[in-house]
Amino acid sequence: MAWDYSEKTKQLFMDAVHGKPGTHIGEIEDPDGFGEHGSLACGDAIRFTFRVRRHPIDPTKDVIAEARYLTFGCTSAIAASEALCAIIEQGGLTPIEALKITNQDIVKYLEGLPKQKIHCSVMGAEALEAAVFNWAQRRGVDLGSLGVELHADEKSEGRIVCKCFSLSEPYIRRKIKELNLHTIEEITGAIKAGGACTSCHHVPGGLQDLLDETWGAGKTQLKVLPQLPAADAAADQPDAEGRPPLFSYQFGKKIEQAVEERVRPMLRRDGGDIEIVDIKGTLVYCRLIGTCRGCEHAAQTLRMLVEQSLKENVDERIRVIGV
Repeated sequence: MAWDYSEKTKQLFMDAVHGKPGTHIGEIEDPDGFGEHGSLACGDAIRFTFRVRRHPIDPTKDVIAEARYLTFGCTSAIAASEALCAIIEQGGLTPIEALKITNQDIVKYLEGLPKQKIHCSVMGAEALEAAVFNWAQRRGVDLGSLGVELHADEKSEGRIVCKCFSLSEPYIRRKIKELNLHTIEEITGAIKAGGACTSCHHVPGGLQDLLDETWGAGKTQLKVLPQLPAADAAADQPDAEGRPPLFSYQFGKKIEQAVEERVRPMLRRDGGDIEIVDIKGTLVYCRLIGTCRGCEHAAQTLRMLVEQSLKENVDERIRVIGV
C-alpha cells in the first residue's frame, strides 16, 4: 500500500535517511535523559535520548540542548521522530515543558499523517515521557510534587490485553481517554493494539470491553480493521506466524515495481541507484550503485529507505540484505 504522506513528512524522512545536517538520527553518549517505546518484534520501536544545558541551581530549569533518536519503523515513524526533536530544540524547552508535546503537535508539524499511521506520532511522545522520567531520576527532581503524572511502570504492570504488541490494560485505558478513541479501528490506528491477530477485539476484557467501560456500553461502534485481501497471498505453506507467502514470481514482480516506482527515483536524486541481486523468501538481496556505493550512510539507506519502502508497498515481512 502506498501511503498518502505530506510533502513535509517525505522531506523529513529523506533528509534523515541521507544524514543531512540538522537531522537527528543517532544516540547521545551518556545522555541526561533516556527513553524507549515499542518493540522490534512489533516492527516499530524508538530509543530517544537528550542532553540538557544544566541550570546551576534549579534542575527544573534545565533546557534540552540536543535530542536524538534511533527509530526502527516506517517513513512516518522516522519523520515523526524528526518532528519531535525539532519541536523540542526549536522551542528551547525544559524537560518538563517538553512533556506538553502531544502526538497531535507532531502530526501538525508533519502537516498530517494517514490515520493508519497515527501510532507513529504516539510512539515518539511515549518515548519522550520515558526519557523525562529518566532525567528526573538522575537530577533528583520530584515530578509528583510538581503535579506531573508519568506512567513509567504502566506497561510492565497490569494485565496484558494485546499479546501481539504486549500492551497492558492500564496503558490502553489511558490512551483511549487521552486520544478520545471510540472504536477498535481507532485504537489500532493510534497505538497498534489489536492490529495483528485481532483475537483481543471482542474477547472478555478485550478492546471492545475497555471501550464500553470507558464510554458506556452501546456508545461505541463495533468496527475492526479489514483483513488483507486474499489475492495478496498464496495458498502455500504458511510462515512461522501462520501467514501464507506470496508466490515467488508474483512477489518478485511486486518488489521490482516498488523499487522502480518508489526507491530508484529517490536514490537517483543524489546520483545513486540500486540493483536487486536475489530474492529468497522474504529476504531481498540488494546492491547500491552509483554515488550510493561505499557511502558511509549506505547501511542506513538500505534499512530506512529501501527496506521500509518495500515493507510499506509490498509486504511487512521483507528484510533487505546488502551485498
